[in-house]
Amino acid sequence: MPKTISFRSGLSSVLFWSVISAAFIGPGTVTTTAKAGSTYGLTLLWALTFSIVATILLQEAAARITLASGKSLGEIIALKYPGASQRYLRIMLFIAVAFGCAAYQAGNILGAVAGLHLLSGFSNTWLTLAVGALSFSLLWAGNFQQIARILGMVVFLMGAAFFAVALFAEPAWWEWKGLIVPNIPQGAGLLTIGLIGTTIVPYNLFLASGIGQGQRMSEMRMGVSLAVLIGGLISGSILVACILVKGPFSFEAVAATMTDTLGPWASWLFGFGLFAAGATSAVTAPLAAAITARGLLGARESAWTAKSPSFRAVWMIVLAIGLLFSLLNVKPIPAIILAQAINGVLLPLVAVFLLLAVNDADVLPANYRNGLSSNIAMLVIVGITGFLGFYNILTAARQVFPTITPDEYTTHISLLFSLLLVGSLLWRLYRR
Repeated sequence: MPKTISFRSGLSSVLFWSVISAAFIGPGTVTTTAKAGSTYGLTLLWALTFSIVATILLQEAAARITLASGKSLGEIIALKYPGASQRYLRIMLFIAVAFGCAAYQAGNILGAVAGLHLLSGFSNTWLTLAVGALSFSLLWAGNFQQIARILGMVVFLMGAAFFAVALFAEPAWWEWKGLIVPNIPQGAGLLTIGLIGTTIVPYNLFLASGIGQGQRMSEMRMGVSLAVLIGGLISGSILVACILVKGPFSFEAVAATMTDTLGPWASWLFGFGLFAAGATSAVTAPLAAAITARGLLGARESAWTAKSPSFRAVWMIVLAIGLLFSLLNVKPIPAIILAQAINGVLLPLVAVFLLLAVNDADVLPANYRNGLSSNIAMLVIVGITGFLGFYNILTAARQVFPTITPDEYTTHISLLFSLLLVGSLLWRLYRR
């Protein structure tokens, strides 16, 4: 990775490493990819391929906004929708992002606790309180760069171990079509949108808009692309490795598979890596919510410094929600997958604002705005994620209200919603 992409100082450097490297492989990624591999083999690998390409495109666009304007995506949205009359729009977007952060936070803590439980066997209640106390102390102090880097290295080593296990998987050659051929088996809709939501993290689009500050365009693009590709390689390795898991999926089954393939040390590394992934992300999610609030709601910058009461109140609420769900003895694997799916559903909403911002002539000069190919690519991303998100909403609604829509029409209605969404965006871009 180029030297110019390394941490400089302060918050922007923290966000770069925590979001693009360590937190990119959080417990949600480990859980959803492992579940996908153990249950469906390589069938859902295409969702990772799509997610990696989409993540590079969307985060590059978010970082390009900062290069051109010196403002984050949240600040751009606040600038475009000023005043009390449009404040409700910014509040609604913040609530959506904060809701996603809270969902992630529950999964982060549950994942970190699951990793510690594999290592120690201690009570989940005490482990949850310990993880919560660690997250609180790091967020309060605001000085956790070194710890994030160390834990991020542990996550990387865990990914290397999964890569080694994946070499023993040896799936049939024809199964690799799952890398590029879309297919959603019966009952895999939630897991599919979870794979996308855990890779194209919606709040990262707000955070990534700060990583390019002070860099040239080529340096920023190389840094974003390399970081996401490395994360994608680790995610893919976990999915491929877990086709070796025997019996029902569980963290214990994954640890047993790693032990059988590489030895007892690999099981220990999986437990510690799962904890490290959860611990780094348990700091990132509350922090992301607070930074999003500062961009969207912070009319006075002085009132939203890192140690201001309003800034701290936001991350405290997100942290408290994550702790609450963890202490309720929620089963970690279903809860983590659901958290990723929730963020997958929220993703199109954030992507729409990003697409409009990166085409705005009032904000960006012509050489920084999207070209035709970039707009087509982003519209495809919005269309696919919109389809999958709405499909899962209808599926969930039908479980509560069975007569809301016949099962055979779910796909058609979701496709219509996606086409209408893309069509309305095309019209807005054309008018500009």
